[in-house]
Amino acid sequence: MSTTTEFETISVSIIDGVCTIALDRSDVLNAFNNALTTELQQALKDASKSKAVRVVVLTGTGRAFSSGQDLGDLKEKYIPGHEPHLGADLKKRYDPIVKAIHNMEKPVIASVNGVAAGAGCSLALACDMRIASEHASFIEVFVHVGLVPDSGSTWTLPRLVGFGRAMEMCCTGRPVKAEEALAIGLVNQVVPHAELEEATKKLARSLASLPGKAVSLTKRLLNQSFENNFAEQLAQEAYAQETAGRTHDHFEGVVAFIEKRKPIFTHD
Repeated sequence: MSTTTEFETISVSIIDGVCTIALDRSDVLNAFNNALTTELQQALKDASKSKAVRVVVLTGTGRAFSSGQDLGDLKEKYIPGHEPHLGADLKKRYDPIVKAIHNMEKPVIASVNGVAAGAGCSLALACDMRIASEHASFIEVFVHVGLVPDSGSTWTLPRLVGFGRAMEMCCTGRPVKAEEALAIGLVNQVVPHAELEEATKKLARSLASLPGKAVSLTKRLLNQSFENNFAEQLAQEAYAQETAGRTHDHFEGVVAFIEKRKPIFTHD
């Protein structure tokens, strides 16, 4: 089953349970403007609610994942006397996007086809997994314009690569290329550029074929683990396991194992 939805700055398709959302402003390296952040918020909301979607893939068109905020939009504002209110802008435009990814009870994969800079880097980091083209790079460029990393980067980055590497990336703003990103745990896979789309499909389809409730509960537990103490996490695991154990997919998985056949999961 496949469906498509029309937007101005993104493209969205749903095929076999996988919703692919592609940032589609390739002429400006998929930089974020107001329309793109608004449409991306809506697409993520739709994917979260849709029973036809079991996995979400975020990617970019052309040669970039996203170069971050479209600074061209700021040309007329940044004149002497201008006082930006960036905190309010974050709360309205960017924070809802990364919160939607974090809170979504479905795995979200970033398929990073090129540069992911600034808010584009933050978007990739907010996803649950990252598969990168050999041409990909990750750049926390904020320091170069006198700003701090935002859109969740200060939360996600140190959890992925540790404090020291996160501090280096954020305070130097240097590019981290694909192979280094793999070595430090920033991405899950690096593949030849020509194979990125197929490798992403393979990973997404594999996830989509798994018991949906078990995957969503696992994502929730892993996110909670950063805040819970050990006893609290054990209690949350027990609650989640009780829930998972009552699903049809659990019963089917056990019976299929006993009968030595491949399970047929219905995501119920």
